[in-house]
Amino acid sequence: MMIKQNLYLLLMLLLLLVPYTATRAQQQDFYTSATRLLQGHVQQGQVNYRSLRQSQAELQQLVKQIGGYTLKEASASEKKAFYINAYNLLVLHQVLKHYPLKSVMNVEGFFDRQEFMVAGESMTLNELEKQKLLANYPDARIHFALVCAAKSCPPLLNKAYTPADVEQQLQQQAVNTLRHNDFIRVQPKEQRVLVSEIFKWYQNDFLKEKPSVKAYINSFRLKPIPASYKLGYYTYNWQLNEAGQQ
Repeated sequence: MMIKQNLYLLLMLLLLLVPYTATRAQQQDFYTSATRLLQGHVQQGQVNYRSLRQSQAELQQLVKQIGGYTLKEASASEKKAFYINAYNLLVLHQVLKHYPLKSVMNVEGFFDRQEFMVAGESMTLNELEKQKLLANYPDARIHFALVCAAKSCPPLLNKAYTPADVEQQLQQQAVNTLRHNDFIRVQPKEQRVLVSEIFKWYQNDFLKEKPSVKAYINSFRLKPIPASYKLGYYTYNWQLNEAGQQ
């Protein structure tokens, strides 16, 4: 009798675990599928939207997974990785809805009015960025991971951020971005450095970590910007971040 009871309890436990195991498998597939999509269409940080149009079914499936993703048992690192990927994939999805497109700024409400389902909640891209990411994870490196579909955006990583590697990936992305001559424009003759307007728009995020914008940038560079150099901002280029386009 005891053996039968134990077998019954074991069977019930297994039945309870099946939905959880299936959900985790589906979520792991999300990161694998996202990496496969990005590696197929992201070239040197820019996006080949023409080829991406041929993979709309795969992108649409990822958008569906974003909407139904379960965060109930998720760790902080999983939530952080998921929300970064969700933002980037939804931006690509939104661009394709209006493609061909010269700039996302030509689409009214691209960031602050169009709503998407994200882990069971309806939100805009701005709400996703500010309420789900920056409010919960005060990590300025996130600004170098999110893509805004513009030429002046930090380069888009060609693979998904994963729960296991998100901190390492964010660190490498920050290093790659802040050492890139197009993003940080050091001008020795003028004794100045021109930086992205991202550092103006989100200045408080950077100042929470370092005493100045220049100090924040230098913390990732091999050759620091001299203290005597003046800091300026170049105009943000909102032209679509399309591969092969100048």
